[in-house]
Amino acid sequence: MPIATPEVYNEMLDRAKAGKFAYPAINVTSTQTLHAALRGFAEAESDGIVQISTGGAEFLGGQYAKEMVTGSVALAEFAHIVAEKYPVTVALHTDHCPKDKLDGYVRPLIAVSEERVKAGGNPLFQSHMWDGSAETLADNLAIAQELLARAAAAKIILEVEITPTGGEEDGVSHEINDSLYTTVDDAIRTVEALGLGEKGRYLLAASFGNVHGVYKPGNVVLRPELLKELSDGVAAKYGKASPFDFVFHGGSGSTEQEIATALENGVVKMNLDTDTQYAFTRPVADHMFRNYDGVLKVDGEVGSKKTYDPRTWGKLAEASMAARVTEACANLRSTGTKIK
Repeated sequence: MPIATPEVYNEMLDRAKAGKFAYPAINVTSTQTLHAALRGFAEAESDGIVQISTGGAEFLGGQYAKEMVTGSVALAEFAHIVAEKYPVTVALHTDHCPKDKLDGYVRPLIAVSEERVKAGGNPLFQSHMWDGSAETLADNLAIAQELLARAAAAKIILEVEITPTGGEEDGVSHEINDSLYTTVDDAIRTVEALGLGEKGRYLLAASFGNVHGVYKPGNVVLRPELLKELSDGVAAKYGKASPFDFVFHGGSGSTEQEIATALENGVVKMNLDTDTQYAFTRPVADHMFRNYDGVLKVDGEVGSKKTYDPRTWGKLAEASMAARVTEACANLRSTGTKIK
């Protein structure tokens, strides 16, 4: 059962919340980056989450057609096969999907899982993200209600982003300013629309100064303690302690203390993309620079097949990215917590 069933995915999230650890959610764009993520989880003896963004899905769909659904379904089906060889459990997730891509990405993928569940099977993906951060909160939550109902019926967990994350990812961008902090009122309005689990389980990407991409220390002010304020505010109104399963977006480049504070305040999933992209690419660049006369046919020479063979530098890339995933597991306290 390397790909989590709906029941096991719920158990994973419950265990993370109770144990105050989180799962790294690793963005993948190819079969090789998928293997790197799975390898990193296995070496850390940690379960985890693998996710595909709209841009990643488009890339997976091939540059001739750039078909997001085809690309994401193909990699998910591939994952269901190859993950059997890894001694950990992983959940498959789709990352940021804005309003203009819902009909070309998340809704068709939910339909795929609806058919699988109707036939007595499990959903293809265990969770999907709706990114309504560019919409008004009212419009955001109205769409979230529709998606949550469909997701719950298909045994899928929905992730919602109710307020902006700064920076840019796959064409969705927000300025770095005071709007990057979710308020207690935002959280209460979310509960009024989506409930506290009775309408279906959802993950909440609340904003506490998060920014996608690369940034230098001091340029971004993260306030992970804000998550406790949101939880306490909702708990005071509804009487349910720790009401949210929080997601930490823009996790690359965060300090260990910021991560620790987020974990103490209910984060169960942290997204990693920028750092793992760099970890994958860095050894490839090193190989090319060191072996330029082998990977290129310089001055009429023939180069060296062993150096330009993609398997040669690809193995280095996989190992480096896997090591970064293992490091993330340690930072998020998920090392050694695998279910099986």
